[in-house]
Amino acid sequence: MPEVRKAMECCMEQVKRAVIRYKDRFPEDNSDNGFYRLRENIGWTTGFWTGEVWLAYENAADGETRRLLKESGSRQVLSFLERIRAKTDVDHHDMGFLFTPSCVAAYMLTGMKEAREAAVAAADRLISRFQPVGGFIQAWGAYGAPDNYRFIIDCLLNLPLLYWASEETGDRRYREIADQHVHTAMKYVIREDDSTWHTVFMNPVIGEFDHGATCQGYQDGSAWARGQAWGIYGTALAYKYTKREEYIGYFRRITGYYLEHLPADLCPYWDLIFSDAYGSDEPRDSSSAAIAACGLLEMSRHLDGKEKKTAKALPENLLRR
Repeated sequence: MPEVRKAMECCMEQVKRAVIRYKDRFPEDNSDNGFYRLRENIGWTTGFWTGEVWLAYENAADGETRRLLKESGSRQVLSFLERIRAKTDVDHHDMGFLFTPSCVAAYMLTGMKEAREAAVAAADRLISRFQPVGGFIQAWGAYGAPDNYRFIIDCLLNLPLLYWASEETGDRRYREIADQHVHTAMKYVIREDDSTWHTVFMNPVIGEFDHGATCQGYQDGSAWARGQAWGIYGTALAYKYTKREEYIGYFRRITGYYLEHLPADLCPYWDLIFSDAYGSDEPRDSSSAAIAACGLLEMSRHLDGKEKKTAKALPENLLRR
């Protein structure tokens, strides 16, 4: 589509300008008056920037641009390798967010051996947080600490790193742990009304649901918009890797709730408790819409008939608004 191509060219031009400024550093999690301050490779979001570099590299047409982007992405891969070797700020579950778009992508596009080493090491770090009692990957905090015996819905997006590592190394441990985490998440994260918990605390003795909460949404019983979108994309990926039919049903439930709680212009409020009638002055979350669009496109590959067409058409409407 010409519209998509035009948007891609705009994005790539922005990435080209940014790599010259960023060099070996990374943008902060949040902007300050519309600009991102730069920092070293810490936090949970730095992989997204390097992922943008590799997406631009993959789609660039001219050789000089590809050279510039490859050089920048490769320098950053070395930063991720140093980070995982030194275990700098990796005591959490976000290894997938950090190392899949940066290092797995680099390895798949260029065959860079350092990228593979970093990504496999990150997968090892991720499975080290697996809790056999309950069958889940602990999100944050000291491993096994009773007050941090929990997982969050976001972790569904970290699991592709484990499926990749299993295929790349031939070691089924990665896949088996990913499968167990997905199964536990699907069992407990979806509420009766098809909204989702952001955070699920598990009982460390019997390994069952203790209580749900939120660290990002408006209140414990509301539906944080980005978390609900992680559920859409996460269930689509869960089906992609496991082919468990019940995951399609979970996808339908989570997606249905999300779509039913969008405002008229389709750009969600930061929590789905808000609407045009209630809380219309609350901030919007366009990132949630982008995540939901990715999940719909992913699941459209696995659906048939009218449902497939709808899943392919909805992302265009979400992104245009």
